[in-house]
Amino acid sequence: MRAVVITQPGDSSVLKVMDRPTPTFGDDEVLVHVAAAGVNRPDIFQRKGRYPAPKGVPADIPGLEIAGEIVEIGRNVTSWKAGDKVCAIVAGGGYAEYCAVPAGQCLPVPAGLSLVEAASLPETFFTVWSNVFDRGRFVRGESVLVHGGTSGIGVAAIQMINAMGGTVYVTAGTDEKCRYCEALGATHGINYKTESFRDVILKLTNGRGVDIILDMIGGPYTEPNLECLAEEGRLVLINYMKGDETTIHLSHVLRKRLTITGSTLRARSAKFKAAIAEKLRENIWPLLESGTIKPIVYEVFPMDQAPAAHDLMQSSQHMGKIVLQWTVGDGR
Repeated sequence: MRAVVITQPGDSSVLKVMDRPTPTFGDDEVLVHVAAAGVNRPDIFQRKGRYPAPKGVPADIPGLEIAGEIVEIGRNVTSWKAGDKVCAIVAGGGYAEYCAVPAGQCLPVPAGLSLVEAASLPETFFTVWSNVFDRGRFVRGESVLVHGGTSGIGVAAIQMINAMGGTVYVTAGTDEKCRYCEALGATHGINYKTESFRDVILKLTNGRGVDIILDMIGGPYTEPNLECLAEEGRLVLINYMKGDETTIHLSHVLRKRLTITGSTLRARSAKFKAAIAEKLRENIWPLLESGTIKPIVYEVFPMDQAPAAHDLMQSSQHMGKIVLQWTVGDGR
């Protein structure tokens, strides 16, 4: 099969389409003929040699989410059959023509969506559900600040939280991006380059703060995050793009009874991911099929243009998801 391979750690030019053996699959797995794969920031880190693949996952083929058609099933699989069109979260190996996937990590392509659109869903939707709704313990009526509002995570979080009865505030790097997020459903977009998100949040909430913050920035954002959390608030970290070290005043945590938590999803068990898949299928998939929540695909690249897709991701100019497709025009 063909696959986009990281030939050595480095910039986007190290990504090359090469031949690789078609993966074998286990008794509890399915083999998917991949039509499209979403691009995510961890793919960039893996390419640079900063985010190694878990054991048992192709070390040199990035890709954490796919969509395509099941071509074979393991002997224990009863929930899927050959010919089913699915999207799935995977621990790696998504930039390939075939991918072996634990059956429980697959979800049906929502009615009315293309395979390209479906490929944009799993990584971000699994991440938001796991961190906002599970770890963050979101309940209807609460408020959430999402950093990186126009990222794949951001556009998913805005829609999911809105649909589940929450209020969403976001940060973004331009006024245009802030307005885009507001059009998508955010109550207010904060330009972090010209405004203090801490000051704006406290003003908008009359000094109360927000209930949950979803943060992929880390570093210098940590202290102002704590300052603009409400009592019993939860800071949920999913990355540390500005650094994994910081200094905070623990008095905020004690005085307001705050929770600081975080997670990574990639190395979690198939059982854990399957549980999230079931929650998404029950709570979010009907909203995708009704059009209440929409996939936001910013740009689609042929698979052999993976370097250009990575460059766009690194530029942070995109608003929504970037997707790679094996044959342009197929599955859109």
